[in-house]
Amino acid sequence: MKKLFLLLATTSLFLVSCNDDDSNADAQSYSYNVRMTDAPAPYDAVYVDVQGVEVIAADGARFTLDTESQVYNLLDLSNGVNVEIASDEIETPNVSQVRLILGSDNSVVVDGQTYPLSTPSAQQSGLKILVNQQLIANVQNTLLIDFDAHQSIVEEGNGSYSLKPVLRMVESDVQGIITGSLSITGLNATITAESSTGVEYTTVANDNGAFQLSGLNAGTYTVTITPELPLLPEIITNVQVVAGTETELGVVTME
Repeated sequence: MKKLFLLLATTSLFLVSCNDDDSNADAQSYSYNVRMTDAPAPYDAVYVDVQGVEVIAADGARFTLDTESQVYNLLDLSNGVNVEIASDEIETPNVSQVRLILGSDNSVVVDGQTYPLSTPSAQQSGLKILVNQQLIANVQNTLLIDFDAHQSIVEEGNGSYSLKPVLRMVESDVQGIITGSLSITGLNATITAESSTGVEYTTVANDNGAFQLSGLNAGTYTVTITPELPLLPEIITNVQVVAGTETELGVVTME
């Protein structure tokens, strides 16, 4: 009787072990890649110290991605340029949010002068980006983060600067792009696209006069180009943005 009991116990343990192995073998992993881009900003450079990227699943599970920890100049990532900052395999198909964790080595260069930027909340808990992505197996799932340097830098009253990051997700398949250029190169000009619902997207022209506004939801926009005085603003109405396509404004004459 004792031998029979031992045999049954051993068999049960073996079956449980096999079931655990099968469960682990069936666990599906998803390739996830996080990239970063920016729009031009009226500074010499904007350096952000990326230290980590964390993915939070819809069920609360957390995954720390293999991150290329380094200081990035956001202004090198403008007008369609982007860089991979993290990539890994994660065991969830439902991504609720992504947290971008910064270190302390953040700074802005204005007229050749470097000013430190403090971001204590970002260092402690990370910059939260709501994504609500449904991942697909056996493909490279990608998240493109637009780190808007133009809106993220705040000049304080005492002459110092602070970093209050403005981040958003760019979905190239379901969002559109507005591009164009100015007739005058080297002109300091701010370009704003306002949707019919009042949502604004902002960038500045680069040294060649080119500009690009990415991650725009489909719809009708009014584009306002505001140069330095004595030049006057140019307003372009009824600009149609279509998902997954580029709306080219051509060369805008500045007078």
